Amino acid sequence: MVSDPDIDNAVAILRRGGLVAFPTETVYGLGADARNPEALGRLYAAKGRPAGHPVIVHLADVSQLAQWARELPPAAVRLAARFWPGPLTLILPRAPAVSDAVTGGQDTVGLRIPSHPVAHALLTKFGSGVAAPSANRFGRVSATTAQHVKQEFGDAIDLVLEGGPSEIGIESTIVAVTGERPVLLRPGHIPAREIEQAAGVPLGAPDTGSPRAPGTLAAHYAPQTPLIVMEGDLLLELAASLTRQGKRVAVLAHGTLQPLFSGLTWIVAPPDAPVYAHDLYANLRALDAAECDAILVEKLPQQPEWDAVNDRLGRAAAGSSPTST
Repeated sequence: MVSDPDIDNAVAILRRGGLVAFPTETVYGLGADARNPEALGRLYAAKGRPAGHPVIVHLADVSQLAQWARELPPAAVRLAARFWPGPLTLILPRAPAVSDAVTGGQDTVGLRIPSHPVAHALLTKFGSGVAAPSANRFGRVSATTAQHVKQEFGDAIDLVLEGGPSEIGIESTIVAVTGERPVLLRPGHIPAREIEQAAGVPLGAPDTGSPRAPGTLAAHYAPQTPLIVMEGDLLLELAASLTRQGKRVAVLAHGTLQPLFSGLTWIVAPPDAPVYAHDLYANLRALDAAECDAILVEKLPQQPEWDAVNDRLGRAAAGSSPTST
């Protein structure tokens, strides 16, 4: 794990404009000084991230909020009190000094206070905001271990802080608090009903006027291998058909679905939604590494506890090219 000298080294790297990957409770983030335009440029270049796509600024505690948000609406105060530190990102009106490179040119900024002890130690020692999108190439599968980050970037970044596997395994819930009602922009570990209860008002629906937020493009979180989500019986039929064509097939199954023939790369995911989410990106990376022609994912229940995982799989499938199978 991480020692005090490791944290000191990471802080020194950030202060001179370098890039440091670090663990959070959701996924690993790739961090840069959110006040340094050159560091932000390097961050975007390393990820291959579009210039207009905003990033989330990670903070050590609520005392730093005024440096980044020009106002904190009552619903945001209630959400911060309930869920920070933790896997919640709030989209708030930006303070005047916040760079367009952080906000994607918008009048809003995404802020989060993570709960992981390594992230907390780094942010506390650094003393300012760290812009930290997920530590993977843009649009690809997020990293939930330090090894994932090293495989993704090699020597392209300056340091990877080891913090063990991510506790949650999918990205933060994103809520915009910029209008009359909070708006859920990205589902995550915190379900919508808990957001509403804590905010004290019903959630509004996102529309064309909602802020752009990280991880909300139609295609995202995608492995290199084409990925298709489908019902179990259809999945087995397609797997059999592709195998007869000489194609190599990988399957992420759920529940009791079993292969009817040999020759498949097969992972049975946990039946419980939080554990499925925890393992999702590691499973997708393992199936991607099998170098098959297609990844077939068994369709999941359409119930609220599965919203975040269904969101990620839907975007991963949209980012694939299943016609190539």
